[in-house]
Amino acid sequence: MDFYATHTPYSDPGDLDAGGLPRDPAELAQVVRGLIFHRGEGTRLGHEVPEERLRHDPEARYASRILRILRERSGRPLTEPRPYDERFVGTCRDFALLHVSLLRATGTPARVRGGFADYFVAGFHEDHWITEYRLPDGSWRLVDPQVLDPSYALDFDPLDVPRDRFVVAGEAWRAVRAGAADPLAFGLSWDERLRGAWFVRGSLVLDLACRNGVETLPWDGWAPLAGFEDNAALGAADLALLDEVAAAQAPADVRRLAAHPRLAPPREILSHTAGFGLRTVTLPEPSTRPA
Repeated sequence: MDFYATHTPYSDPGDLDAGGLPRDPAELAQVVRGLIFHRGEGTRLGHEVPEERLRHDPEARYASRILRILRERSGRPLTEPRPYDERFVGTCRDFALLHVSLLRATGTPARVRGGFADYFVAGFHEDHWITEYRLPDGSWRLVDPQVLDPSYALDFDPLDVPRDRFVVAGEAWRAVRAGAADPLAFGLSWDERLRGAWFVRGSLVLDLACRNGVETLPWDGWAPLAGFEDNAALGAADLALLDEVAAAQAPADVRRLAAHPRLAPPREILSHTAGFGLRTVTLPEPSTRPA
């Protein structure tokens, strides 16, 4: 599993000394929860976040940048939970990316997963990103560091998220394609424009990129299949290709599909940022991780 134990340009923690970190994935998830404040948690946790942080922090594309911001705000060790005003202000993706970064730094194969959670809004599958790490027996476990805060009051263990509560993008795509799920129940509950089969398709392609070492931001996109057009414009060949992505499990299959010209992210992509609007972003050179 060298493929998922090796850092990408996005998960690389830079000059982090991992010697003082716990090795246990659950303990590392708790560490991450103590370092990040979700930009939408202000009302839930009773903390007003400065507007500048709301705009700039979530644009940190790399774990090394997240860690640098944390160092700038406090000299506390990473293992010490921070007051809210000393935390990085991010999104679900940042919880997942930092957790994956620390897992890889301490020897556990892990990856960021994109999909949909049913535990935020009743009857709706909210766009969400969490961690998946490999157990010693070879199986994979889902962890959601964001919802470890007791204010979420969930009816399951966030350190072992049931797969019917967080539906990875591939399974969501398969359910929508089979007519077993309403596509309008997937996306962003607070914006009717950002839901539907096209949104599930975008999540599927972003999740593929994450599994291949391009851990994007949630609002990234690129033509044609990670674009924002309706699925009605897709031909049978594209739909069959997306079905293949949804079924892919082996790293070799993931790498092959992620390199497909209809799926691969170009060096320049579009990012629909909340704080700065639509802009072009240049991605780093592709990862040189082992195949």
